[in-house]
Amino acid sequence: MILHTKVLGEGEPIIFLHTGLQTGETDFVYQQEYFQKGYKVILPDLRAHGKSKIEQIDIHSYFEDTANDLYETMLHLHIQQAHIVGCSLGALVGLLFAKRFPEFVTSLSLSGIIPQKPSNWDELRQADMIMQYGILENDDAMQYFDSIHQLDWKDFLTKSFEQDWYPFHETGSIEELQCRTLLIVGEAKGHEVQGATFYPEQNEKVHIAVIPFAGHLVHSEQAELYTNILELFFNERS
Repeated sequence: MILHTKVLGEGEPIIFLHTGLQTGETDFVYQQEYFQKGYKVILPDLRAHGKSKIEQIDIHSYFEDTANDLYETMLHLHIQQAHIVGCSLGALVGLLFAKRFPEFVTSLSLSGIIPQKPSNWDELRQADMIMQYGILENDDAMQYFDSIHQLDWKDFLTKSFEQDWYPFHETGSIEELQCRTLLIVGEAKGHEVQGATFYPEQNEKVHIAVIPFAGHLVHSEQAELYTNILELFFNERS
């Protein structure tokens, strides 16, 4: 499917892939404003988010399906190659896209991604589920998500409660990546920081940055520092 997409600015394309329950317009806000002055900033709503409607969600094929969506969207927009930047849900989509469609990727930047299944994965899932159930019990949160999504976003949220939805079989191996890759992680997330040592051992094209005073959403928690590192990565082509 062709994703609902907003395009800002002119120049070399950057595609920002948003986190779960956000949209192209509501996430990477600082980066949108900064990079549209010299780049073409492309902001898709991933499937089942924002205005990218689907009839039924299959969480187990979600990342593969959405990578295919991004491919179709780039063809529709006549974009032959782009910097792909994603966090969390968007990082997982970006990783699969770079594996499946390497000729469309100028560079790949990932954050909020878990390279290997933690030994306490069940505990982490339980904590996430408690937080997510809290969203469903919060009237303000419900109104906010209702306002930015044109579909039942609660269906996507509850589908993520399913066992083994996280694609560790993809995040655990990046040897096949052909593009320059940047992993930016917040120091507070130990199971994400593991990628800073794990990924460079697999692929010499991987660069790493560990950001202090940040966690899972490093692009918003340390927006200026994250953006400066991202720009440096774009400009350094070696």
